[in-house]
Formats: sequence, structure tokens, C-alpha cells
Amino acid sequence: MLLPIRDDNPHTTKPFVNYALIASCIAVFLWQNGLDEGASEFAAYAYGLVPGRISGQVKFPNIEVPAIFTLVTHMFMHGGWMHLIGNMWFLWIFGDNVEASLGHKRYLIFYLACGLAAAEGQFSLNPASDIPMIGASGAISGVLGAYLILHPRSNIKVFVLLIIFFTFVNMPAWIVLGFYFLMQLWSEAGTTPDEPGVAFMAHIAGFVAGAAMVFFFRKPQVSVFQPAHSRPFATETHRVGFRRRIPNVDRDSPWK
Repeated sequence: MLLPIRDDNPHTTKPFVNYALIASCIAVFLWQNGLDEGASEFAAYAYGLVPGRISGQVKFPNIEVPAIFTLVTHMFMHGGWMHLIGNMWFLWIFGDNVEASLGHKRYLIFYLACGLAAAEGQFSLNPASDIPMIGASGAISGVLGAYLILHPRSNIKVFVLLIIFFTFVNMPAWIVLGFYFLMQLWSEAGTTPDEPGVAFMAHIAGFVAGAAMVFFFRKPQVSVFQPAHSRPFATETHRVGFRRRIPNVDRDSPWK
């Protein structure tokens, strides 16, 4: 099991927009979670992105929310606790540095633009689909794409579980995020567009859009392909069930 924990980039500004996005997604999910099963399903169809509603090929008589609004509202809804936690975890780790590189206002516009690009990617697969898409994954994938361009050599502290041992490894961002992108491509190749499931194409489209748009959204003084702030592949190993630590970490590591 591999789980990103944090990156080694210093915090240069308070990521107010990133905090607000996370808080908004949590608030909307708590609202969803308070609905009964029928109302929760209705909300997914009303505020989730249904491609057929956007194209005009599908109509739900009881839904009055304009389809155009769902291009944004779908980004703040989630299908379960794990869906929410996974998305917010990645946004927490990677969003702050992207916001610092873009500025608060441009980061918000960038985030929403990535979400729209992700929606377009999923829409293109089957414009007549009546399956709602919900989740911030597409927009967050755009944030990951931007991070890859801005900080490809930054190190991500990754939790690795190997049966009776667990270790923390400093992995370069280009490996972690490159692996994420390849997994989306691999997963999309094995899916059927008209069946419910994870919207991998939205992840792919969002990631590519974020990697491309960051060149135009970043502050003029912010460079791309920035250097690392710690030694890559430094490790810190622990045995499961024992308190004793087996250290193997650079003494100058920023993780301390």
C-alpha cells in the first residue's frame, strides 16, 4: 500500500482558497449525509452532472435545477466518506503550493476551470448518458497536474506498508503523480462508458488541463520545474507491532 503523507515544499502563503474548497466539500457532504436514501439519490441527479441533461437528450420532470449549474455543483458533492476523504487528502497535500504559485483569485478560477475540463472529458464519452457524475476528483486532478509542472522534483513523503514493516519514503513528485496519471489511463482502458463507476476520463482530462493551464495561470515570477528541497528516496522504516524505530533517514531531512 502506498499513501502520500505530505510534501517537502515550504508554505509561503496561507492557502485560504484551498481551505474554503475543502470546507465547502465537507459541508455539502454533511448535508448529503443528512438526507434519507431517496432524497440523497434525488440530490445526486439534481446537482450532479448528468451528460444527457447537458446535451438535452435526457430530461427529469421533477428536477428544476438548471443543467448548466451542475457543471459547478457536481464538484462539491461526494458519494461516500472514503470518496470525500481521499479527495480532500490530496487537495490538502498539493493544493496549498499550487495556490501560492497562482495567487488566491487565479487559483479559484484555475480549480473551477480544471473541473469544467474534467466534466467535458467525461461528457465526450457519452453525451446521452443518464448517469450522474459527482466529486471533486476532476478538479483536484488538475491541481495534481499543475503541481507536477511546478514541482516535479519535490519529494512526497509516502507511507509504504510491506506486510510486517512499514516505511516512509521520500519519492519525487514526478514518480508519485506520474504513477497516478498512468493508473487513470490504465483504469479508463478497462471501463465501459455507459456503466456506473469511477469517472477516470474526468481525472485524465482534469490532469492534462491543469498541467497545460498552469503555464498561463502562474504568477510571472514563479518558475516551473522547480528543484527539490530534500534528498530523494531517503527512508524511515518501522516494524509493525514494535515501538523501536529503524531509522535510515538523512539528518538534514525537512521531515524532522
